[in-house]
Amino acid sequence: MRNFSRKVIAVMLVLLAAMTFVFAQSISEVKHGEYYGKTVIIHSNDVHGAIEGYAKIPTLRKFYEDKEAFVIVVDNGDFSQGNPYVSLAKGASAIYMMNIAGYDAVGLGNHEFDFGYPQLAENIKDANFKVLCADVLGPTGELLFQPYQVYTTGTGLKIGFFGIITPQTQTKVNPSLIKGFRFPEGKDLYALSQQVVNQMRTEEKCDVIICIGHLGIDSSASPNTSIELMRNVNGIDFFIDGHSHSVFSEEEGLPMQQTGTKFANVGVIVIDNATGKIEDNFLIPAESIEDDPEVLAAAKQIIAEVDADYGVKFAESKVDLNGEKAPGNRNMETNNGDLITDAMLWAIVNNPSALEVPEENVVAITNGGGIRAWIRKGDVSMKDVNTVLPFGNTVAVVYVSGAELLEALEASTYCTPAAVGGFPQVAGIKYTIDTTKEYAPNAESYPESTYYGPSEIRRVTINEINGKPFDPAATYAVVTNNFCAVGGDTYYAFAAATSQFDTGLPLDEVLMDYITKVLNGVIGEQYAEPQGRITVIQ
Repeated sequence: MRNFSRKVIAVMLVLLAAMTFVFAQSISEVKHGEYYGKTVIIHSNDVHGAIEGYAKIPTLRKFYEDKEAFVIVVDNGDFSQGNPYVSLAKGASAIYMMNIAGYDAVGLGNHEFDFGYPQLAENIKDANFKVLCADVLGPTGELLFQPYQVYTTGTGLKIGFFGIITPQTQTKVNPSLIKGFRFPEGKDLYALSQQVVNQMRTEEKCDVIICIGHLGIDSSASPNTSIELMRNVNGIDFFIDGHSHSVFSEEEGLPMQQTGTKFANVGVIVIDNATGKIEDNFLIPAESIEDDPEVLAAAKQIIAEVDADYGVKFAESKVDLNGEKAPGNRNMETNNGDLITDAMLWAIVNNPSALEVPEENVVAITNGGGIRAWIRKGDVSMKDVNTVLPFGNTVAVVYVSGAELLEALEASTYCTPAAVGGFPQVAGIKYTIDTTKEYAPNAESYPESTYYGPSEIRRVTINEINGKPFDPAATYAVVTNNFCAVGGDTYYAFAAATSQFDTGLPLDEVLMDYITKVLNGVIGEQYAEPQGRITVIQ
């Protein structure tokens, strides 16, 4: 019996040793997987309604998690606006999509405020992820959002993320929607960011600090670009950028990355948990990533519901209408800008009793940054128009002197031929920009703005108004959108005007009415090319 027990025990020990060896082998294989001991950050920016792209995120997350990586998924803003799939729900559908895609933390972009702060606050109540922004201050100077979030890996490495939004938000958003809010800029932005970084290092004991920043690299945003912030703030290990729709994996030797827009790419950052060093960062073309079926189905359901209501043809176009930023609506006259401003002008002069000046003194101006997409040759639907003009703007009328009109044009072309959202697309005006002359800014910026008005008029000449000579002393009625009317972008001269009114007419509906009633449902060859309203001397 004793011998039998010894034999059984011996056999059991052999089996246990074999099982331990097999178990150790399997653990060894996991531990030596390609991403064991690594943190992988997956990121997106400026999705602007490309909701099918969210189906790429779970696939990529699973890929790295299967290789034993600790994965964090983030986005840094402009997810609430861009096309009807998100704008019709005032951003709520984007929150829904990011929830099911599995985001962990999200920064804010300027377009998150397009529907007002109360709507944004309501939307993020439903978020299953952290919403981070350290530089939006309320009327009494209070922080309106959680500034940062810290994640701890299995090895104890602490990785902190903080959010920064562009100070341009104060003029990129209808100012009436963010009245009383403060967005620090320049040195104040650097100081605030440094304070947050220091707090994350000393109080939270973060080993790695990453900024989810919606700043961009466009020179027109200076001194508030991501490059300038990185050069003026110590202790940021990596900057995940957005806003300028740029594509880069490094900029001016700085650890930065941006994916473009609308899921052109998905960003990846790899951190070694043992050393805390960022050992790699790169972009993956989104088209090369398989879709997660569940997330894709959710996106397609939203798309189908919107298309059923908005995808019906109401007109046709014989030409392609330019929807580019640059070369395009933000630095030159476009046929799309001509069409939209013609429609705006028609909507007002069609009812002359509403005006205090003769028709020959009525012009139209809209900001090129508000023109967001092409209208392609072929059938035109309400969805197409709403994608071009997604912001829900209404048509307004501002009464200005000729001198104020000239100031608005000079201020809104200050950096031409570089792109700027305020670039004036016009009807009823012919003007020239001489870009060989330097813009002369005032010493102080416009109130609550990152833009500087002109100390003198150097670059812009108004050649004619409705075929007649321009008079600086005359009163002109400017038909514009409600965003420009209250001083959005570079249009402080309009906000400061003594008289204006909002017609309440939705801009997208005005454009559709013009196409159907004036153009008889056909955008024809008269809009094949820009019509010579703006001359740019270079």
